[in-house]
Amino acid sequence: MLLRVILLLLLLLPAFQEAAGAAVCPSDTVVIAEIRFQGNETTKSSVLQKELTFATGDTLVTASLVELLEENRKRLFNLRLFHNVTYTYTCQEGQVSVLYTMQERWYLYPFPIFSLADRNFNAWWDKKDYDRIDYGINLVRRNFRGRNEEVRIKLQHGFNRRVEFAYRVPYVSRSHRIGFDFGIADYRSHTIDVITRNNRQRFFEQEEGMPVKRMAVSAALVHRQNVQRQQGFRLSFHQEEVSDSVLVFNPEYFRSDVQKREFVRFELFKAINLRNNFAYPLTGSYFEVAVGQTMFLNNAGAHFTTARAKYVDYRKLSNKYYYTVGGEGQLRLSRRYAYADNVALGFRSMVRGYELYVIGGQHFGLFKQGLSRELINLKGIHLKPIKSSKFNTIPLALYLNAFTDAGYVVDQEFEENNPLTNRLLLGGGLGLHAVTFYDIVVRAEYTINREGDRGIYLSGRFPF
Repeated sequence: MLLRVILLLLLLLPAFQEAAGAAVCPSDTVVIAEIRFQGNETTKSSVLQKELTFATGDTLVTASLVELLEENRKRLFNLRLFHNVTYTYTCQEGQVSVLYTMQERWYLYPFPIFSLADRNFNAWWDKKDYDRIDYGINLVRRNFRGRNEEVRIKLQHGFNRRVEFAYRVPYVSRSHRIGFDFGIADYRSHTIDVITRNNRQRFFEQEEGMPVKRMAVSAALVHRQNVQRQQGFRLSFHQEEVSDSVLVFNPEYFRSDVQKREFVRFELFKAINLRNNFAYPLTGSYFEVAVGQTMFLNNAGAHFTTARAKYVDYRKLSNKYYYTVGGEGQLRLSRRYAYADNVALGFRSMVRGYELYVIGGQHFGLFKQGLSRELINLKGIHLKPIKSSKFNTIPLALYLNAFTDAGYVVDQEFEENNPLTNRLLLGGGLGLHAVTFYDIVVRAEYTINREGDRGIYLSGRFPF
């Protein structure tokens, strides 16, 4: 008898579920009667409300309600202010009440600085110079005043000395569409890369004093449609000075017979970020484009125009398999080019497998693709000794990633003695990626490039 009852319940369960769903919102359309937020002890509700694509009083199609609520849950999560965001809703007589519940992160980060004075860990390991170490503190206050503002202060000593202040305000207008950011930085170093040979930087270290000093002030006005779509205008002033010894080693460092130069840079930019997760995306797409004009003061250099664009597509192939493919390019136009401005691959952008090389140039194209297999996806490892809910639950995801990269750099000025310029660059390999809380990403990758170089390389951010 008991077995018959169980079987009958299993058969009727879908009907019960359908009936329950119909009872919640039986009409074809519903009206949003209330939107509430829970758990936002620091974050202001008005900031969260402006991120949503619906508001109180809106009439919505019932069939698309759940999809809309989930899309907006992702919007709130991608503010990167919360560990997790969930939602519930109730419907009575066509009136819907929505509740978003979130767990806030810790917003004050006093990061100690103990870093290597090179482009990346792999470049430092190649030299193993223990004097090339920086130390200090990087203080970051996220969600300042509960308005998703950010304040950064960096005090760095050691081989490279740096003082920085940055302030970002996403909303300054009542419509929550206009924001701004401001920054000032001063940089000085005991060494400077004066020339590139065989696509390796050659450094000059001065016995007394600093061979390079750089200062920059920048401000930007940003039109922010939402967390996913932004465009804006940036204006910055730069001052750079090198010692006379630098010009002895490389007279074309500034391409003018000057030790000091000043320039102003104007830049227009736009970004459309439709990724499911900004720290380690698996689905969606990303597009950015920027056009800038650099103008030198006092005839200290030739003006140049730079255009950059990037597009990446992220796709879910099956339950645990994901595919990423994208491209990036740069175009730089000028009458003549200085060595200090000859930046292409090897810094922010690179072909994996060429981490130890710098491929300077005026223009470049970059293609990347990768296939990932999810190995582990733990929503939370609970640490009982830690009482704070902001730290006692650690999510952990591991992915096995196979990848291939290709790139090409055009250099018409400094290609001599640098064989990797004006040549197709190819790299590929296998990597293990770890993703945990506070957007921490750790990559360990074994790569091989077209030149036959092999190695294991470490990185702390998503590859594309």
